Amino acid sequence: MAACSGAADWGLEVDMEDAVAGTERNLRGSGVAVLLGQESGRPAPCCPHGPTLLFVKISQGKEEGRRFYACSACRDRKDCNFFQWENEKVSEARLSAREEANRSYQPSLSHRQNVERYKQFGLLPLSKRKFCQECQQLLLPMEWGKHCGHQVLSDLSIAHLQRPSQLLCPLKNKKTNAQYLFADRSCQFLLDLIIALGFKRVLCVGTPRLHELIRLKVSREQESSVKSLLLDIDFRYSQFYTEEDFCHYNMFNHYFFDGEAAHEICRKFLHQEEGEGVILVTDPPFGGLVEPLAFSFKKLIATWRETQEEDHSNKELPIFWIFPYFFESRILEFFPSFSMMDYQVDYDNHALYKHGKTGRKQSPVRIFTNISPSMIVLPVEEGYRFCSVCQRYVSSGNQHCEICNSCTSKDGRRWNHCFLCKKCVKPSWIHCNTCNRCALRGHTCESAKAGCFICGGAGHKRSTCPNLPMTERAGKADRNQKLKKNKKIKMDTVKRPYVKHATFSRKKIKNKKKKNTLAC
Repeated sequence: MAACSGAADWGLEVDMEDAVAGTERNLRGSGVAVLLGQESGRPAPCCPHGPTLLFVKISQGKEEGRRFYACSACRDRKDCNFFQWENEKVSEARLSAREEANRSYQPSLSHRQNVERYKQFGLLPLSKRKFCQECQQLLLPMEWGKHCGHQVLSDLSIAHLQRPSQLLCPLKNKKTNAQYLFADRSCQFLLDLIIALGFKRVLCVGTPRLHELIRLKVSREQESSVKSLLLDIDFRYSQFYTEEDFCHYNMFNHYFFDGEAAHEICRKFLHQEEGEGVILVTDPPFGGLVEPLAFSFKKLIATWRETQEEDHSNKELPIFWIFPYFFESRILEFFPSFSMMDYQVDYDNHALYKHGKTGRKQSPVRIFTNISPSMIVLPVEEGYRFCSVCQRYVSSGNQHCEICNSCTSKDGRRWNHCFLCKKCVKPSWIHCNTCNRCALRGHTCESAKAGCFICGGAGHKRSTCPNLPMTERAGKADRNQKLKKNKKIKMDTVKRPYVKHATFSRKKIKNKKKKNTLAC
């Protein structure tokens, strides 16, 4: 499952990597930052999605204003309006009301109750197996009356129940939990790769389609040794999987909704066979912050590492992190041992990240892993080749650069080497002498965005630039003083009271002369 906030917009003809790189520069200079591990001694307050995260506004690289707690999973307050200042004192009445509101958001049935319902549902004849598409719920016969007028699917076979990701409607809120499910081609490739590498257990974090494909393989091949455990925030999957196969989990705050019991199931899964033969595969929301995701994955790694002996403490839990390639620098910041594969992951229900006339020619989604690239074989029939110099499989359009001594392309096209930047860049980029880097044609130069026209620095204007010569600064100050003085004189003139002067019109003078003539 991949929630894609804004990623669909990045998938248009704009240069995605350049757009995201610019966004990252802006966010590091200004915006909102998450503060992990900097909370006060008290536990973080909770919203319906578990413990909240601590945030702060950033301006020009510095904290601005008070720190506050907000939802870990929802970035739009319309979806979760939780907000609390860090040191705010909350009354008992408000705490009680908040706990009641959190309970009201929880599912009406527990996971165990859903498991019992599934057992009853499986015993029904085919004609009585129904699923309400509006309520997204398996229906027992005594519940049919409550769903009259709803759109209901009937005659659900075992095959339907084994593919819940095709039965359930994908969530569509891009800013919260929009679900984009692996295309069968990509999902099958991942499973084949996992088996080829010798893994026996897969911890599926937000990858329901891979989880169900593994279970299908087990049901078809009774001797299949691959097992999986799904951790996902979508509680609807509890209707189809037991507590040993699915845990309701929020990957942004490492929160198990069913408490320590669910956490213990995950721990046992990671600890089997002394932690050997297990891999973590995750497909996080594209619009989510990398920091809390990395923080949660490191918690899972720490759980796995509890089984490792001291002399093997440097071993790493194998991971496949599936994410767009333009987040490479952010992922490597938290996991330096990771490398990015050239394989392009596609999705069934994404308008852009899939093969076909309606999708992109090149999907930007890649696999980041700490497994040696030389061990990962990519399908030659899909346009991948082995580079003997790099000792890894790359896209056929990714030509080896003799200067960089690497296959440098990240998007499947052949990149060009820029001798000024001393690296390979996209074929659509040109070197900009103003920005002193390669960028898209027609881009807005960074110097135009800067606050100062002299040094290009932010936070001050040209008039207060520290690099401005003292003589020029003094002359500018004198000119400003004169301008202020002239402006003051002008304002004083305008403010003076109006005095009516004696004036004579031409008509009055003419009449006066006429009267004098008659008098004579």
